[in-house]
Amino acid sequence: MATPAVIIDLRKALSERFPQRPAPAASVLTTGLSFLDQTSGGGLPRSAITELITPRASAGSASLIHALLRSAQRDRHFVALIDGSDSFDPGSSDNSALRHLLWIRCRKAFDAVKAADLLLRDGNFPLVIVDLVLNTADELRKIPRTSWYRLQRLVEAVPTACLVINRQSLVSSAQLKIILENSWTLETLERQNAISRLRFRVQRLHLKSEISGQRSVVSY
Repeated sequence: MATPAVIIDLRKALSERFPQRPAPAASVLTTGLSFLDQTSGGGLPRSAITELITPRASAGSASLIHALLRSAQRDRHFVALIDGSDSFDPGSSDNSALRHLLWIRCRKAFDAVKAADLLLRDGNFPLVIVDLVLNTADELRKIPRTSWYRLQRLVEAVPTACLVINRQSLVSSAQLKIILENSWTLETLERQNAISRLRFRVQRLHLKSEISGQRSVVSY
């Protein structure tokens, strides 16, 4: 089936609006956030999905998104944020950082997954974030498991790191699963360098052998 003209036009508009330098050969996208890079083995894996699970309220995932945006500004690349519940607060980042952001505002989790499908086909962003933290459990359960495998197949063909953030483990095809173990209070947020206090635990890591192409799973 032929690709609709509107999709072709959108891909062209994205490539013109968010031009990218050639992607490095590195297998991970270094975020520059030491507390995250050390936990994930150097950065978020490219050509793969990372699932960040935040089971507690006020765990700090919103602050992490803003920190990743500041890192993108510093490293001069762009970030696509697919906002599953239209909850992102651009006022928490300055305008210079927001110039490095494509913000896609959704109200349903399934629409967010469809948007991820489009952006991962394009392969134009080093980092695509799918934020489903505030979407209901009922919504998330209705997303077919095959949708996540489809996104994994798409991202494997591009040098993009895809970060899915949600309340519970959903993405069985994720190469890396990290749990955000914080439970922040207002006092925590008011401290200097509060973002550096984020604590992660690796739940599962798929390791891919460069020689054999086989995968092994390490669980913690």
